[in-house]
Amino acid sequence: MEPFNNIRALIIDMDGVLWHGDQPLAGLTEFFQLLREKQLPFILATNNAGMTQEEYVTKLARMGVVVTQNEILTSSMATALYLAQHYNPETTRVFVIGVEGAKQPLLAQGFTLTDLYQLNTPETPHEGADIVVCGLDKGITWDKLATATLNIRAGAKFIGTNADVTLPTERGITHGNGAILAAIQAATDVAPTIVGKPEPIMYQQAMTLLGVDAAQTIAIGDRLNTDILGAVNANIRSLLVLTGISTREELETLDYAPTWIMDDIQAVTEKLKTL
Repeated sequence: MEPFNNIRALIIDMDGVLWHGDQPLAGLTEFFQLLREKQLPFILATNNAGMTQEEYVTKLARMGVVVTQNEILTSSMATALYLAQHYNPETTRVFVIGVEGAKQPLLAQGFTLTDLYQLNTPETPHEGADIVVCGLDKGITWDKLATATLNIRAGAKFIGTNADVTLPTERGITHGNGAILAAIQAATDVAPTIVGKPEPIMYQQAMTLLGVDAAQTIAIGDRLNTDILGAVNANIRSLLVLTGISTREELETLDYAPTWIMDDIQAVTEKLKTL
């Protein structure tokens, strides 16, 4: 096993690592207390696009953990930044499947958001969306899916904040954003461009925010096919915790692996004490 050293910053997933739904996992407050004591900077980077920075700060506060908005990076924030680098926000219209957490970063970048059934037609040639962004939306409806499908079939770019097909909750594992993407892809024959993990974009953005390079960074997550593969794609070391989606047995069928495997964040805390 690779030595546990030269760690100057952490990029930490949340769902399945820090909590299940609204239930904090054991050792949560002690983990963050140690990070503060050791002055280890971190970014909480989640594929979940359903909440804003402020909502995550509030959620952690309810669990006894104080973080700042600057320590939160969601896939919707990463998506908005990515799109602003590739399109002119002042002239680009976006239809969003998602809640405030997905919409707010796009508005902050200056994009115009379209509404249900605003489409390009001979009578309204400039009413439709240039881009469809799909993030986690627990209020998904037929009308939202239809509007996304119609815009994409008319030529709009199809962007997924993340492709997680499942989501760990306090009730068990349920469907995630990837399941919605699959439905739209089936209806349009268009595959989405994914911004969140396992693409390296979020990790690269997080390292820029932290001011560190890949050799000094580790990623902590619970999913092999997103958190860990994303770290591999970003060329950083990774640590899999076994409190979320992935298991040790899954490693037998993969051609990549985490740098370290630990049971939970309590085990991570004990290991970090050795630094």
